[in-house]
Amino acid sequence: MKITLILIILLCGLLSEIANSQTDSCSSNLNLNRQLPFDISSLHCAPVWNNYNYVLRYVQTAANIWSFVLSAPEENSFVAIGFSNNGFMVGSSAMVGWISSDDNIPVIKQYLLTGQTPAQVIPDSGNLNVTYSMITSQSSRIYLAFQLTTDLPSPRLIYSRGQSGILPSAPSYRLTQHRDEVSTVLNYNTGTTSKEDVGRNSGLRKSHGALNMISWGALMIIGGIIARYGKDWDPIWFYAHTGIQSLAFLLGTIGVIIGFVLEDRIHANVSTHKGLGIFILVLGCLQVMAFLARPEKSSKLRTYWNWYHYSVGRTLMAFAIGNVFYGIHLGEKGSGWNVGYGILLAIFFLISVILEIRFWRKNSN
Repeated sequence: MKITLILIILLCGLLSEIANSQTDSCSSNLNLNRQLPFDISSLHCAPVWNNYNYVLRYVQTAANIWSFVLSAPEENSFVAIGFSNNGFMVGSSAMVGWISSDDNIPVIKQYLLTGQTPAQVIPDSGNLNVTYSMITSQSSRIYLAFQLTTDLPSPRLIYSRGQSGILPSAPSYRLTQHRDEVSTVLNYNTGTTSKEDVGRNSGLRKSHGALNMISWGALMIIGGIIARYGKDWDPIWFYAHTGIQSLAFLLGTIGVIIGFVLEDRIHANVSTHKGLGIFILVLGCLQVMAFLARPEKSSKLRTYWNWYHYSVGRTLMAFAIGNVFYGIHLGEKGSGWNVGYGILLAIFFLISVILEIRFWRKNSN
């Protein structure tokens, strides 16, 4: 009877040890002091992905130094934490680590996520100023530890777990598609974390993208083609040109306003895209003012006005095309949208080439 009782106690202890080895919590002790160059006793702790028992510990160790320790179950797969400006994967930089079960070699690298395909996830690159990094395993848990030089890390953090048994290898260290991911928002002051609802403003995102693509990226080009090659049909070309450009300006202005609203709601850091959008809108306003101040055909100023109007219009179209592609990139719409818009531009280009040849032949005759 005593032997049976002892065996039950030992078995319960063994099962408890196995269970605890796979789990971690903010009440658990972190025994990594000897391996880390910073004090872990003051680390703040937050359970960041309850489905898979991901636990993040962090602390600001100096004025511009932040220390992180991410804990996750060791499943013979990579573990990743990304710092994002807008809650999306594309454009973020991530710390990724793994320990191979075959050779037990620990690897931790920074990756720049420029797209959604493995080829667009670039190792040893990114926007994080990493001063220290280390990965280790303990009690069937994997720990990613690193330090960043920054005033305040992005609160939008992305976590992912790789395919079990498929690890990156030299020399490319290319990551395979992750099994699962989650986008969260962390309050560094309180330690509270919440799941980022990146689809909450999907309607605004779609409206912003569609309006700007149709207006600045398509209608403006159509209006320009009509102004360049449609003057044989005077004055129809003029009314068609002004009508299309006015519609494009109106829709584009609405699209820019929606962009401001969207930025305010999601607090996205898209300064380049925003700056280009404002610049394009200013060029559009200049075109409207130029139209209202258009001199008579007999005026000596008409030649200079034409030069100004053509130059500003073409500059607007060039920047609009670039910003449309950049917006597709930021919105993580993938190659399909790029190909679709590229085909549309190719059609415009082909039409312009045919009409330009016709234009020059007519003038030469």
